Amino acid sequence: MPVVHTAVTAEVLDADAHHAWVVGPSAGAVVAFHGVIRDHDPEAAGVVTGIDYTAHPDAPAILARLVEEVLATHDAGGEARVAVSHRVGHLGVGELALVCCVASAHRAEAFGVCGAVVEAVKAGLPIWKHQTEATGRRVWSGLGLAES
Repeated sequence: MPVVHTAVTAEVLDADAHHAWVVGPSAGAVVAFHGVIRDHDPEAAGVVTGIDYTAHPDAPAILARLVEEVLATHDAGGEARVAVSHRVGHLGVGELALVCCVASAHRAEAFGVCGAVVEAVKAGLPIWKHQTEATGRRVWSGLGLAES
């Protein structure tokens, strides 16, 4: 169950590096997910211009644990290789917020593990989104709290 890379970082995410970390001679499939900042959100009253991500201090360790838990459940053969990172700080529309790459011998496993890692991150990683709209309105996503 190789977790080859996990990170919660303020650095710009490098999707190509994530791919390089997992690919190898045993990989028959590589699946990637790129979470990108978009210009709209159901909670936004207007156009989203950016998001500020804030993480709990233990977020890096929690991310590593979440990936290990996913692999224990979804990678019975111990073949999958995972690289996943979540960015914090201010991100503009079009920037990468989350990158997850999974390599395994078979496509079904790669898709399954990648999807499960992304869902685990969304559900269990203590990172909060503070969206900014074109009007200047700011909203804590998922909390129903807005600033004027």
